[in-house]
Amino acid sequence: MKPIITASEYASESAGPRPPVLLDVRWQLGGPHGRPDYEAGHIPGAVFVDLDAELAGPAGLGGRHPLPDPEDFGAVMRRAGVSRDTPVVVYDGGQGWAAARAWWLLRWTGHPDVRVLDGGLAAWTGELQQETPAPAEGDFRPEPGALPLLDADGAAALARSGLLLDARAAERYRGDVEPIDRVGGHIPGAVSAPTSENTGEDGRFLAAQALAVRFKELGADRTEEIGVYCGSGVSGAHEVLALAVAGIPAALYAGSWSEWSGDESRPVATGPEPQ
Repeated sequence: MKPIITASEYASESAGPRPPVLLDVRWQLGGPHGRPDYEAGHIPGAVFVDLDAELAGPAGLGGRHPLPDPEDFGAVMRRAGVSRDTPVVVYDGGQGWAAARAWWLLRWTGHPDVRVLDGGLAAWTGELQQETPAPAEGDFRPEPGALPLLDADGAAALARSGLLLDARAAERYRGDVEPIDRVGGHIPGAVSAPTSENTGEDGRFLAAQALAVRFKELGADRTEEIGVYCGSGVSGAHEVLALAVAGIPAALYAGSWSEWSGDESRPVATGPEPQ
């Protein structure tokens, strides 16, 4: 199944016999909380999900956005009306990172039918509503492991045996700047692949063929072992989604640079080359 859906496709499905559950995951790194924007206006029927509180565990040794406890995540999804046999569509404010995080978590925990609204809220031309829906309780029970997941050791090994993509901005990869984490640079052997280059100016994903060409140029045609990391496992999920659009499976290092750089025993590479 295609992992993204257009606004017109969603509008058609929402009016059909099997409407998807719709999740609003508006979030900005270091920005204001998304709940006020949701309350000011959201796509009809959308349930708000808080990335920091509900799509991540407490920050600590596992990074800034470690994976949530599966049981806690399942309870959040059930309250939002998610059932295993009901399709789910996720959107955010347009960047796609937060929506991709929700997509990845649902797919990783075994939900078979999850898609991201391509272009986010900005792509929606229909009406908005302010009423908060009260969906019937869902029955989704997480079963982690449906998508590949890397830990720090696995990411280090993959950077040497396969292809490990760094989804952060190129200047953070090089170590020119590091506005958030303890130290700048990248995991030795990782290849710079900013997730911003997976989308056009409108925030929508490039065509599948264009994405396939991009990842081929980065080395995806030379190995079947591909992993992705970012700052804290959010934009990295967006890159895993872009790879999925291109038909390329990839693992996510969820702890990402925030976990790696927090461990002073881990090596750090700087500059434009993988090293």
